[in-house]
Amino acid sequence: MDMEAGTTVIRSVDDVLDARAVTTVFQPIVRLDSWWRKRHEVVGYEALTRGPAGTPWESPLELFDAAAERGRRAELDWICRATAYRAAMDAGLPYGLTLFVNTEPQALDVPCPPDLAPTILDAQLRLRVVAEMTVRAIGHDPSALLTAAEAGRAAGWGIALDDVGAEPASPALLPFVHPDVVKVDRHLTRRPDVDPAARVVNAIVAYAERSGAAVLAEGIETEEHLAAALGLGATLGQGWLFGRPGPLPPDVADRRSTLSVPFVVPPATTGGRTPYEIVAARKPTAEATKRMLLPLSRYLEAMAMDPAEPPILLASFQEGRFFTPATARRYASAAGTAALVAALATELPAEPAPGVRGTALGGDDPLRGEWNVVVVGPHFAGALVARDLADTGDDGDRRFTYALTYDRDLVLDTARALLHWIVPT
Repeated sequence: MDMEAGTTVIRSVDDVLDARAVTTVFQPIVRLDSWWRKRHEVVGYEALTRGPAGTPWESPLELFDAAAERGRRAELDWICRATAYRAAMDAGLPYGLTLFVNTEPQALDVPCPPDLAPTILDAQLRLRVVAEMTVRAIGHDPSALLTAAEAGRAAGWGIALDDVGAEPASPALLPFVHPDVVKVDRHLTRRPDVDPAARVVNAIVAYAERSGAAVLAEGIETEEHLAAALGLGATLGQGWLFGRPGPLPPDVADRRSTLSVPFVVPPATTGGRTPYEIVAARKPTAEATKRMLLPLSRYLEAMAMDPAEPPILLASFQEGRFFTPATARRYASAAGTAALVAALATELPAEPAPGVRGTALGGDDPLRGEWNVVVVGPHFAGALVARDLADTGDDGDRRFTYALTYDRDLVLDTARALLHWIVPT
């Protein structure tokens, strides 16, 4: 099929990518309290990609799927972001208005194409950008998502976590990415009365109160949706009620907002330290045998099986043989509802139990000397961190120095550390 995009003949998705033949439309993001006063105060815009009109790749979903089949998904992500930045800068988007741009975390591991690099660098100086990442990314590659968030902040940009609430487990991911903006999935705006919605909303509000993040409700098309969004605690909104995607307004360069999208203070990086090193630097440690520590570990694992507030469960077992069949059954049970269940040990397969993410440790990995169990939910957080004292003899009599903590910030630091070890499947 031959389609023309400008003067370029488009026969394949490769032609689209080679010609950089994508366009950007923009949807306004508004301050919700201003809508009640009929002032319709715009605080920013989300950039949305479209492929060449009239081609099979006009839809962004079809475009990205086709690019992925050709092994060029990361390149397309760079193209889309550069095109959005250029369109915003050419229109004169002022620094006081925030530009939301979707970002694939894995794409940041791929070098920027040289022809796009000047636009990317120019945007870092001229635009106030929030990089949007979806909660689904953490399930595929937690390390890439955290690294991408850190890279975005290093560039002076904010982070938004998209689709929060699309699954009941998604709020458990908030403290790991530590987004500046929580984008509430549209189904909560449309159906705020369903039972899971209350739990999700409470988790989002708790995170926003602790962090100072803004809550943005998507899919607002009616006054009823707007009322529901305000009931969810959203301060920002997006949807057809405020404007459909299209070009930036001709007077965008002259527009101002009295409310800036907040950039919150990010968590400190773990610096490559292990969970035991992180906790032992701040908490006293004690000595115990493995037999004495097992009930503490089992308690934390039981807390990971709460279907009402699905958490994240991360554990390192030193060696694969310690991930026993009984352990595998417990972790598979937790994986049925949890946002993420992951295990790390030597000689561990990619899925050591149904639904469990496995990461094989090298023989000289510092985690091989530690036994860690970390659970983080929307409200509960606990961690057992233990360092092997290298005893011989019966497994249950092996001694560890250990610490048990329910300090949420400290537990989150240990969880972030472990997430950086988890590699994509």
